[in-house]
Order: sequence, then structure tokens, then C-alpha cells
Amino acid sequence: MTSSTRILLLSLILSASAQAEVNFSEHIAPIVFNNCATCHREGQIAPFALTDYASVKKHAKQMVEVTGDRTMPPWHADPGFIEYANDRSLSKDQIALFSDWLAAGTPEGDPAKLPALPVIPEGWQLGKPSQIVTMPEPFTVPAEGNDIYRKFVMPLNLDHDTWVSGVEFHPGDPKVVHHILYYLDSTGKGRQADAADPSPGFGGNGPSNGEMRYIGGWDVGSQPNLLPHGLRWFVPKGSDLVVQIHYHPNGKETTDQSSVGFYYSEEPTARPWSIIPVPPHFGMLQGIEIDAGEKEHIEKATFTIPTDCEAFAVNAHAHYLGKRMEMTATLPDGTTHWMLKTSNWDFQWQEDYTFKQPIKLPAGTRLDVTLSYDNSAENPRNPTHPPKRVIWGTSTTDEMGVITIQVMFNTKEQKDTTHQALRDFLANQMIDRLLEGKESIMDLVGGRRGKSAAKALEAARLPLLALDLDHDGKLTPEERIPAIAFIMAGPFMKNLGAIGFD
Repeated sequence: MTSSTRILLLSLILSASAQAEVNFSEHIAPIVFNNCATCHREGQIAPFALTDYASVKKHAKQMVEVTGDRTMPPWHADPGFIEYANDRSLSKDQIALFSDWLAAGTPEGDPAKLPALPVIPEGWQLGKPSQIVTMPEPFTVPAEGNDIYRKFVMPLNLDHDTWVSGVEFHPGDPKVVHHILYYLDSTGKGRQADAADPSPGFGGNGPSNGEMRYIGGWDVGSQPNLLPHGLRWFVPKGSDLVVQIHYHPNGKETTDQSSVGFYYSEEPTARPWSIIPVPPHFGMLQGIEIDAGEKEHIEKATFTIPTDCEAFAVNAHAHYLGKRMEMTATLPDGTTHWMLKTSNWDFQWQEDYTFKQPIKLPAGTRLDVTLSYDNSAENPRNPTHPPKRVIWGTSTTDEMGVITIQVMFNTKEQKDTTHQALRDFLANQMIDRLLEGKESIMDLVGGRRGKSAAKALEAARLPLLALDLDHDGKLTPEERIPAIAFIMAGPFMKNLGAIGFD
């Protein structure tokens, strides 16, 4: 026997021995119970349970495939760029264990060494809420038709100001509820609009988002968590919760009567905090236009943070055509950090990525966002066949795009300064779109189309064109100062809603 043959045989023996050592109780169960069983258990969103040896063995081959291509567990931030506290992705060694276990014949091992299943509360994942509010009436979602955006008033009946450490949303029918936004209404206008509308809730005739206090939202795939670092939302007495729900008909008529659980706190927020969305309002004024068949459409946006802050979480949002979602932070000293890098965006699974440690972002830090979209026929997630031209819109067959970081400040003044900078950013986007002559902007912000939109566009453009002293179709930084003031004073910004957590 040659030396090379002996080495090969020894390698095979050692490999077989390693595979034989891999068993369910000691090696596979800890991974499955910690990373999979949260969803793969009775009564949760996964299609089958993975809570014992028999169920995992039954799906062993499938698990090798979906862990190998990182489809499961669902975690779409690319590995190796930044550490997240809630990372449930598997390491290369963990993924290899599934293959070794299957090759070894899926042995059970010693049942006495099986770890306990993690304790997950039934019903409310964060425990019993301080208060539960529910839609007063069920809302009927038709089997077919366009996406529905509807607002529902849920009275809180609080007789004193309070603070909230967490909010958990329970969709009545998760098959048709895609995402929601939370607002607090202290004016009573929501109740008036609800009473005036014969159907449950109200549509576009009630208070605009800008007239209410925005406190966050929920997306498909979001996992409830209490706010970190002692942060809280402020809820003034007499406020009503208004929930804007996005319904997506799924081919079967159903009803929804969703609930929200509030977790109150005796302690105020430890620090002022808010969100920085780039670009704001889901890219509403980004000017997104994606041609049919375009394989990689790129949108870029940049925002410079005007004050010191610390980022503690990041998330992204787009629709079915979304592909790459990337944000970097370039500090004043030139150092660049990844905040989020997602090469395979998945509309069906969205969540917050929480940093292991807060990231200090000094004043002058530049946030650069790159969003890519695949509108080709080869994109298996493309909802339109054959592909069609896509622009910004709220329907799931439209597109949008934003990456949002959650940040803490030392003072309220820093927070207010950042909000104003975001409003200026949005006003500059409005100026750019108006100078480009896009009538679709009038539809987005004013509900006008056709001849009405053309007239409104021309009326809005005239003051901006008057500021263009060299008539080159652009405004210098100096010319933009009065232009921004004009946009802020006009009706364009009224219905766009809050920039962050005010």
C-alpha cells in the first residue's frame, strides 16, 4: 500500500468517525431548538413543527438543503459585515453538522442529553400586556381586488400621560395583513372620521398621517421586542391609537379584527430617540421608475446626520422587486462602517437588525444607501408576468424603498435638529421632482391626475423656476434656501406624515 493510499484511507476513516459522532440529542437539537423551533412549533407561523427527534428526522434532507443555501433560518443580512444581537443565522460549522448527521443516518444519540425546548409564551410573546386594544368591528377583506389601506381607531382611554416600553401586534388574519403603522391621535379627528364612514374604520377622509403622532409599525416577519437601552415611547392622556393596516387580498374573502398589546412603564425614556429613514417616506419622492425587463435598477440616496447620535438598530423595506439593500456610515474622519448589507432581499420576511453594541455616529456622518431592483422575467419573485414598468406606489405590485436606522440622542435639541434636516432632505427631493416636471408627484402628494395634475405642477414649478437665475433648470445651494422655505410653507408637505418619533 502506497503512502498516499494510506493517507486517503485514514482521512476516510476519520471522516466516517466524525460523522458517526454527530447525533440529534447533542448536536442537532440545540441548533434546531434555538434557531428554528420559535416558528416551527404548534400554533406558530411555520407549516410544520420541529420540536422532537421524529419531526426533525422526517425533514432532515430538506433541512440540509435549506440551511445549505441559507434560506433557513430566515436571516437576510449578509454574514461577516457587522454583528447583530438578534442574529439567528447559522455558522458554516453548524450548517456542516446537518450534512454530517444526514450522511451518518440521522442517529438520535442519548435522549438523556437532549436539551429542553425554549420556553415561548403562548399568545402574547412579550408576556401579558398592560393593556390590550382591539379593532371595534371586524373588517371584511374581499377575495380579490387592489390592496387596501384602512385606518382603525382603538381608544386607549388613558386618564394620565404614560410611557410605553413595548408594543406587540396580533393580526386577526395574518394571511391578508401585510404591514401596519401606529399613530396616536389626540385631536379626536380619527373618531369623527370613523363615525362618518359607514364601514369599519375610515379611508382618506380622516386626519392625515402628518396630523398624528407616529410611533412605529409592524411588518411581515417582525418579531416583537421590548425597547432596548431603557428607551420608551411617550403616550399623552386622552390619545387614541390609530392603526393603518395594509391588506393584501389573497383569493379568499375573510375578516380581520386585529389587536395591539401595550406594555406600559413607570419610568420615562432614558434618552431621546427616533428614526432616520433614508430616503424618507419609503422613497416616495425618490422618483423611482423601473423599466420592464430591467435586471438591476439602482436607486441611491445620501443623508448627512447633523448631530451626534448612537445607532442601535437598522431595518429595510421594499416590495417584490427589491434585491440589494445596503447602507454604510462614513464618519467625519473618513472611516466607513457597514450598517446593513442584504444581497437577497425577501419581501416575505422583514425585521429589525439590532446591533450588538450601539454605534456612535458623530455629527457630519454621511449615510449612503443603495437599493437595487430586479424587474426581469427571470426574477421568480416578480409579481407581474410579463414584467411591466413600475413606479413608486403603495400596492405590492408597485415599488418603494428605504433603509431606516434607530438612533439615540443626548438632548431633545439634537433630535429636533435631525428631524428638521430630514424635512429639508424631503423638501429638496420635492424640488428636484418638480424641476424634472414629474406630474406623478402631484398625484402622490395632492391626489391630482390628468389635466388637474398638469395645472398643479405648473403652478408649483413657477416659483422655483423664478429662483433659477441662470435658467439652467437647476438651483444652486443659495437658490435652494428660499425654495425650501416655499415648499415647507405650501400644501405639499402637509399629508406626508411624521419624519420620525416626535
